[in-house]
Amino acid sequence: MDIDLTNRDPNNINDHIQVTFEDILAEPEGIHSLDCVWVNSFRCFNCWKSCVYNLLTFFYGICIAARWGCEFAVVAFAHIWIVTPMYKFLEVNCGCIKKFYGMCVHCLLDPCCEGCGLLFHAFQKQ
Repeated sequence: MDIDLTNRDPNNINDHIQVTFEDILAEPEGIHSLDCVWVNSFRCFNCWKSCVYNLLTFFYGICIAARWGCEFAVVAFAHIWIVTPMYKFLEVNCGCIKKFYGMCVHCLLDPCCEGCGLLFHAFQKQ
């Protein structure tokens, strides 16, 4: 499987994170700083954002990715070896219990319900 180095969020799971200059800082109409301040603020924001992000990912990214890889391996292991077999086990046993319960209900309640039905059937409109 090749990794796409251009589109690193193909499923758009981090669309809620807006970290561009225009999404964070904005000057409304009628109040503007000097152009040189605005341009240098833009450059400074982007420079520091990139530097700090790259440093954090350099020092912690691989370790954090390894940790998440382990977490999802444990989740996959648990589902493959524990959760799914347990679900199947319960499904089989609960099916038997369901049949037994249904049989008991029919044996106990059907005669009573049929008796009540025959009793009330005797009252007919005249």
